[in-house]
Amino acid sequence: MSAAPEPKVYGWCPGALRPMMSGDGLVVRVRAPLGKLSVTQARGVARLSQEFGNGLLDISARANLQMRGIREDGHAELIEALRDLGLIDPDARAEARRNVLLAPFWATGDDTHAIATDLSAALTAAADLTLPGKFGFAVDCGAAPVLQDTAADIRVERIGEALILRADGSETGLPVTRESAVAEALALARWFLKQGGAPEGRGRMRRLIARRGPPAAYAATMATTSFTAKPGAVPAGTLAALEFGQMPAATLADLADHGAIRLTPWRALLVEGAASLPPLPGLILDATDPRLQVIACTGAPGCLQALSSTRDLARDLAPHVPAGTKLHISGCAKGCACPGAAALTLTATAQDDFSLIRHGTAADQPLKTHLSADALRAAPELLTEGS
Repeated sequence: MSAAPEPKVYGWCPGALRPMMSGDGLVVRVRAPLGKLSVTQARGVARLSQEFGNGLLDISARANLQMRGIREDGHAELIEALRDLGLIDPDARAEARRNVLLAPFWATGDDTHAIATDLSAALTAAADLTLPGKFGFAVDCGAAPVLQDTAADIRVERIGEALILRADGSETGLPVTRESAVAEALALARWFLKQGGAPEGRGRMRRLIARRGPPAAYAATMATTSFTAKPGAVPAGTLAALEFGQMPAATLADLADHGAIRLTPWRALLVEGAASLPPLPGLILDATDPRLQVIACTGAPGCLQALSSTRDLARDLAPHVPAGTKLHISGCAKGCACPGAAALTLTATAQDDFSLIRHGTAADQPLKTHLSADALRAAPELLTEGS
């Protein structure tokens, strides 16, 4: 059998003003200001998803909302409706720059909220700053960092009482204050470009740091932590996970009956002020649900790059994944849903043909090849035997 075709690498992420064509229509990614939808905005997005798209909504790994199946002939009208809701940037370049992720547990006026607000405004205004399409910022200034496992190029984090600005990939950073953090973050972004971090418009901070290390002044030690989000009550409300990061638009509208909604990078929603939530299509409210251990991309036919469907197999294999283990099912070798290594990965190499990788990414060398979905369903122990 011939090798799987090389997936196309775009080097940028879709936006609202610059959508991306997928197998089910345009993907329109909405970067909600501060990662939050008001009740009115949430209901409006749900209605527009059904009017202009296929009624399916994704939450991306950078806490953005993706409207799927948008018709090309309706895109312009959709943008005007989103603009009326306060969800559209001045232009596509400003939209791309304003790639700011903030820890979802912020409170109004705290360091995370204040710095993210000022950073978003500064990036929108920084017309001279031409960063790669995937280049992003994380503002994570709560009592302990919760975003260190989430992709970002420049991070503002807390260590004890101090705030630290850190280049992704570096274990040291620059002490900053609430007042200086934004200016220093933009200076670090310009340093990245000056050091050749984005040849031909592409590149990430981690790769640059691996080559030459951080600026000399970045000498403050930063501890690393790991955080796992679980459905249930949190100080700001209730966290609800989404099955493989997707929900029907009607679910978003129903959730808005319970409060404003914060988008999280854990493919989950935080409903502000909600003591509990009702069971709704696409929601996972039980922290022990086995689907929480499985990451699955859109798959075929929804993604043009995918070589096989993924999510039906993910549902069937979820109960068989060992506790504490992550299974990643990818429709192609790009591994968009989980760019890093997972304990178990199934990568589609053709229609209904998967390779098994252990402790690697979707593009790594497989341990087993030519596994069909039916074979995996019949013998899920194939995932772990011999390990």
